[in-house]
Amino acid sequence: MKKRSAAKTGILIVITAFFLVFSLFPLLYMIIQSLMPWDQVDKSVVLLQPTLRSYQYLIGTGDTADALMWIRSLINSIIVSLPTAVVSVLVGLCVGYSVTKLQFKGKKLIYQSLLFQMFFPIVILLVPRYILIKPLANHYMGMILPLCISTWAIFMYINYFTTLPNEIFEAAKIDGLGELGIILKIAVPMTKSVTTIVFLSMFMTRWNELMWDMLVAPDIKMQTLNVLISTQFRAMGNFPGPMYAASVLLTMPIIVLFLFASKYFKEGISFMLK
Repeated sequence: MKKRSAAKTGILIVITAFFLVFSLFPLLYMIIQSLMPWDQVDKSVVLLQPTLRSYQYLIGTGDTADALMWIRSLINSIIVSLPTAVVSVLVGLCVGYSVTKLQFKGKKLIYQSLLFQMFFPIVILLVPRYILIKPLANHYMGMILPLCISTWAIFMYINYFTTLPNEIFEAAKIDGLGELGIILKIAVPMTKSVTTIVFLSMFMTRWNELMWDMLVAPDIKMQTLNVLISTQFRAMGNFPGPMYAASVLLTMPIIVLFLFASKYFKEGISFMLK
C-alpha cells in the first residue's frame, strides 16, 4: 500500500511539474529571447551568449531607438493603472459596505442593477463609453474614468462583508464612530486580503488594457506600453528582440506587486474558493 501511495504521489508531482513548466514556458521564452543576440532570436531556446542589446535599444544606449517613446509609454501605463486600481478598491469597499451593512431605500434596486450589469460583455459597452468620454480623448482622465468602477470588485466586497457579523459594526456605532470612521478604522483593516486581490486584479487588468487605450488615446504621446508594443511590432518585425524586452518590462510590475503582496493575495484566493 505504501509503495502504491508513493507511486501515486510521484505521478502527481510529475504531472504538476509538467503543467507548471507548461504554464511558465511563455514567460521563460520571452525572457530568454529578450537576452538573445538579435541574429538568434526565435531560432533557439538555449541561451549561450546572453546580451542586453535589446534592453539597451529600448533605453537609447544602443543602436537608434527612441528611448523617450518607450519611457513615456511606461510612465503612461503607471499613471493610468495605479489610480484605476486605487479608485476601484475605494468604490468597491464603500459600495460593498453600504449595500450589506446600511439600511436605506433602494438598496435592493442597487444590488440588482449591479448584478444585471455583469451579464453584459465589456465589448458591447465600448461604443457608448467612447461617446460619453469623447471630450476627454487623449487625456488621462478619459483613460481612467470608464475603467475605475468594477462590478466584480464591488461584488468581492459584498461577498466578504456578508461574512462579517453585524455586531462588530453596531458596537462601533455605540462607541461613537460614524460611518466614515467605521470604514477607515474597522472595514479597511478587516478587508486587507480582499483589498489586496482586488487591487492586484484591477491593476493587472488596467495594465494589460489594449482595446480601450487604442480607441480613446491614439496620440503616440498618450500611448501605454501595451499599446506601443502592439503598434511597433510590425515596424520592428526584423528586430523582435526589443519587442521581447519591452514585453518583459510590461510584465515585471505585476510580478513585483505579487511578490510584495503574496501573503494577502493567498488569503484572498482562499476566501474566493470558500
